[in-house]
Amino acid sequence: MKSAEDVTKTAITGSYAEAYGKHRTWWTNFWNKSSLQVPDTILQKQYLLEQYKFGSAARKDAPPISLQAVWTADNGRLPPWKGDFHHDLNTQLSYWPAYKSNHLEEAIGYLNHLQANKPNYKRYTKQYFGVSGLAVPGVTTLDGTEMGGWIQYSLSPTVSSWLCQHFYWQWKYSMDHEFLKKTAYPWVKDVAAFLEKITVPDKTGHRKLPISSSPEIHDNSINAWFNQNTNYDLSLMKYAFEAAREMALALHLTTEAAHWKKIGAEFGELSLSQNNELQFAPGHPYNESHRHFSHVMGIFPLGLIKWEDGASSQAIIRNSIARLDSIGPDWWCGYSYAWLANLKARAMDGAGAAKELSIFAKSFCLPNSFHVNGDQTKSGLSKFQYRPFTLEGNFAFAAGLQEMLLQCYAGYIHIFPAVPSDWKDVSFDKMRTEGAFLVSAEMKGGQVTQIRVVAEKGGKTLLKLPSDNLKTVSAKSARAVFNNGMLEITATPGGYIVLEAGQ
Repeated sequence: MKSAEDVTKTAITGSYAEAYGKHRTWWTNFWNKSSLQVPDTILQKQYLLEQYKFGSAARKDAPPISLQAVWTADNGRLPPWKGDFHHDLNTQLSYWPAYKSNHLEEAIGYLNHLQANKPNYKRYTKQYFGVSGLAVPGVTTLDGTEMGGWIQYSLSPTVSSWLCQHFYWQWKYSMDHEFLKKTAYPWVKDVAAFLEKITVPDKTGHRKLPISSSPEIHDNSINAWFNQNTNYDLSLMKYAFEAAREMALALHLTTEAAHWKKIGAEFGELSLSQNNELQFAPGHPYNESHRHFSHVMGIFPLGLIKWEDGASSQAIIRNSIARLDSIGPDWWCGYSYAWLANLKARAMDGAGAAKELSIFAKSFCLPNSFHVNGDQTKSGLSKFQYRPFTLEGNFAFAAGLQEMLLQCYAGYIHIFPAVPSDWKDVSFDKMRTEGAFLVSAEMKGGQVTQIRVVAEKGGKTLLKLPSDNLKTVSAKSARAVFNNGMLEITATPGGYIVLEAGQ
């Protein structure tokens, strides 16, 4: 990485006109990558501002988004929470909107940073846990060195498991085989190898951590340690082994895939209350307002529990969200509302998701649109009324709006899955899905009028049809088969298909 001095020296050798031209070209390309339009003017404005922030803070060869990124105040004082890299939530949420918005080049800066620090992480893993493999500290410096803090999250053994998801997403949204082979799978494989070494069978034969935790639950007290896997740790470990299995299969490493499948199957099920709600851990229901929704990681972002799986999963999702709402937002931050919007979008609750995003934009952001954690309206939306600025809430907001308009995690493309009934005119252009498909769609008067799917890398995908009134009007290097409400699309690289509503 170049020093600031070297960058400055290079910059001043050119002219202002040249620098401005490059700057303008970069932003033109950035905005042309994707777009969306919704009728709620507050949400629309906030989304555009979040996209601007993301383009300003995330670049391929720059350090990744820290707590305040490029907006860290130069006033001789430390910014809130030291402005460092918090991997117990903050960096992950900051990159949630990168993938659907078709900004993989900006997202790769995050992964390049993690990859560059991998030797330091491995040093920490061996020193702290006493085993090989890969663990990442929850709070780090720029070079990945552990900074400490509350031990339950600053030195948690499942931090790198959550980071696995971003390596997985980068692969699935790009279908870049070289990235999978050289970067993504080696990362996930090292994480899985570490988890295999530090977990032990309990009396039922299920794998567990010797001690477990859930970020910030019970603060830094002795009660913050659980003698059974928390849903947070368990969700992340199950996710890591499943990702390792899928990646190994994609690389035709069948023996390794079988091994990861075997180890993954040795973990138990997520803990549910008597009311079929996800809870912190066995015997520990969600019974206190808390800003970090660690216990529902399995719903979003990990997608271990899918609405699409049917009544049983839907009941868990619905009940868990209802429990969050019933306990209330006393100790929620702005990012809690943004996260809840993503959860409600996964539950196909468009009105609920829009409500949470609106609360975030109106009450937890300053007039300049930056998230300041506390309720600035002092209207009972949170007992936090302070204003330390952090970015993760802003970017989780953007992801929530995307999730309302397009989902692809359940094995098919779902257009407008969680749009409020009073949103009659909605559209998006060139949003990216898993499988490296670029999708555009338009709704007018409450009816989907057009869908366009472009296969960047070719291959197959399934599209859930929002109505039976859509017909293929044009296609190139692609064919489609209609089957039971689904459209199976097969295309060569660059192939596309366009559907339009019939008269």
